[in-house]
Amino acid sequence: METVTPHIPTGNDPAYVCPMCSEVTANEAGDCPKCGMTLEPALPSSGARVEWVCPMHQQIVRAESGDCPICGMALEPRNSTLDDAENPELRDMSRRFWVCVALTVPVFALAMSESFYAVLIQGPGFAVSILSPTGTRWIELAMSTPVVLWGGWPFFVRAWRSVATRNLNMFTLIGLGIAVAYTYSLVATLAPWLFPASFRSMSGQVDVYFEAAAVITTLVLLGQVMELRARSQTNAAVRALLRLAPKVARRVNADGSEEDVNLDDVRVGDHLRVRPGEKVPVDGVVTEGHSSIDESMITGEPIPLEKGPGDSVVGATVNGTGSLVIEARRVGSETLLAQIVRMVGEASRSRAPIQRLADVVSGYFVPAVIAASIVTFVVWALAGPAPAMAYAIVNAVAVLIIACPCALGLATPMSIMVASGKAATFGVLFRNAEAIETLRRVDTLVVDKTGTLTEGRPRLQEVEAVADFDASTVLGVAASLERASEHPLAAAIIEGARSRSLAFETVADFESFPGKGVSGRIGTQRCALGNLALMNDLGIDTAQLLPRAQALRDLGRTVMFVAIDATPAGLVAVADSIKATSAEAVSALHQSGIRIVMLTGDNETTANAVAAQLGIDEVIASVLPGQKAEVVARLQNEGRFVAMAGDGVNDAPALARAQVGIAMGSGTDVAMESAGVTLIKGDLRGIVRARRLSEATMGNIRQNLIFAFAYNVLGIPIAAGVLYPFTGLLLSPMIAAAAMSFSSVSVIANALRLRNARV
Repeated sequence: METVTPHIPTGNDPAYVCPMCSEVTANEAGDCPKCGMTLEPALPSSGARVEWVCPMHQQIVRAESGDCPICGMALEPRNSTLDDAENPELRDMSRRFWVCVALTVPVFALAMSESFYAVLIQGPGFAVSILSPTGTRWIELAMSTPVVLWGGWPFFVRAWRSVATRNLNMFTLIGLGIAVAYTYSLVATLAPWLFPASFRSMSGQVDVYFEAAAVITTLVLLGQVMELRARSQTNAAVRALLRLAPKVARRVNADGSEEDVNLDDVRVGDHLRVRPGEKVPVDGVVTEGHSSIDESMITGEPIPLEKGPGDSVVGATVNGTGSLVIEARRVGSETLLAQIVRMVGEASRSRAPIQRLADVVSGYFVPAVIAASIVTFVVWALAGPAPAMAYAIVNAVAVLIIACPCALGLATPMSIMVASGKAATFGVLFRNAEAIETLRRVDTLVVDKTGTLTEGRPRLQEVEAVADFDASTVLGVAASLERASEHPLAAAIIEGARSRSLAFETVADFESFPGKGVSGRIGTQRCALGNLALMNDLGIDTAQLLPRAQALRDLGRTVMFVAIDATPAGLVAVADSIKATSAEAVSALHQSGIRIVMLTGDNETTANAVAAQLGIDEVIASVLPGQKAEVVARLQNEGRFVAMAGDGVNDAPALARAQVGIAMGSGTDVAMESAGVTLIKGDLRGIVRARRLSEATMGNIRQNLIFAFAYNVLGIPIAAGVLYPFTGLLLSPMIAAAAMSFSSVSVIANALRLRNARV
């Protein structure tokens, strides 16, 4: 065996990779030094080609369709596409199945008709027949051979590979079972004199099991076809999302002319016209026109939203009766729809913690089944009725065939795939399977105020100045400082200044104080804008402004002080209205037994005003960005299972620290990358639905695992013949094959029920 030196490929150098040991790569073709498998060309990083992945072993990725070298399952496309062409594996298995059906039915009929005769000539005392019980064996041999050798060839290949790589799986059992039944029957037909009396029936014949080998092969093929079809349905939600995207966009050129272009040709900055009833082609901002946009296919919200100049629009949403011109901001893989599809795909392929149990069991399962089959053979050979050896072989084969680790392995991945797709249909994205599993355990929800409970689009409400200054000066200084700030309140102050036609001054020596405010030099004056903590740090006495500030906070305003040359100049008050859905979401979360903690950098008075309106359980105010993660950690140390919901960059550490991070889709990309769950619309009601789906999914997985375990615990002893001494019943290998196929399909069918779960 040729050996290769593992290395990490760099740049665009050609590289080969082991399909099973993905960490093993080489510059040249060869064999894997770990498992001995032939290395394959590494997949191109551009992603231009479709990648195929095993649903049970995500580390197995190939450039073309095939089967997994670990479990033998058919690979499926990593990324769903709009190509409705049938899976090549499904097409191949379907063709083999129908050919085998045509050949197996006559074989089965012959085997079931032990006294079948077709008399050619009959006279007194004699008869010449073209078919006899012995003659039917040759017909069964002729018709079952292509079924076993051609129809079952993929199973033999996978079985041999499993032995060669020491990754025993369901195809090890299937291949061994079919091979034993067929080979035994072949030798019994060609050389019956080799068998001693213990193999012979009362008539002296050595029974053959061509029909068992053929029927088992056909039934396993049927199971593969049904499984592949059912698995394809688990990605139906993703394909439905992909179909939402329009194929073309109408671009408005610089000279005013318009043309239809392929969506792939749209670039950031292009101006696109969206006519009434058309789909918005990409994510962008409205520059001309007014209309209503139906965003239900992305957010799950059925009420269309009014859009005008300056409003953002999402690709694949449907325009109403007005005409719009939008400027493209995100195109291709950067659009929200593309991100949704990507996140759903990643979540469906991730592994839930509960999967570890199935992995441990599967590692010992196949060797245990082979051992059980050997024990069955020995017991029947020594203690079974005549013909003992024939009974021993039949029952040993039945044990091999009925045991199906595939059902055990599919129990978790199929449910996760369906759940992640369903969640996307109502505006919730799970980042991975762990988030789906753990969300149901949350008993404490920590929420940021701005952008989570509130709209996140504050409006300037009041501007007040002390005796030596005027309101225009105070607002002008505040707006000039905030032009260099990324704080959510900055936009409100800047917009307020623009609405009053105030001029913006150049700011030098700008400095930001996270959680407190900003400062800078305007002309010759040193100016500052921030909360009371910043004023105290700068040694500025705000005593004369405190009564008015307190009164505004009692109204739910956020108050910021303005200082010029270390002298208090006035204050600005900003209000961020509470989302219309927040009260309903808080009520629903309370009904689910979840304690809600509001965590905000705002002062306590303003925070309490918002909390009182919503019925928040606990308020932690004046929290600096770096302290949010500390608060989450404190709650966890108290024994609480914490979810954190936020939308800003400053929320990212807390989102990562919580057991479940929940990001608002209207927030920053950093927050979304740090969270396990994303609410596309930024509506907390999505948490309630996502939690119900988490509970339904885990219940579904438990049902699958219980069925898979129970099936094997009961099926293997029955196949071994434990009922025979009491009832005289034995399980035919053909029935075992049907049961084996049914077990995998039933697990998938149960997982598909999640698509109709009421959450």
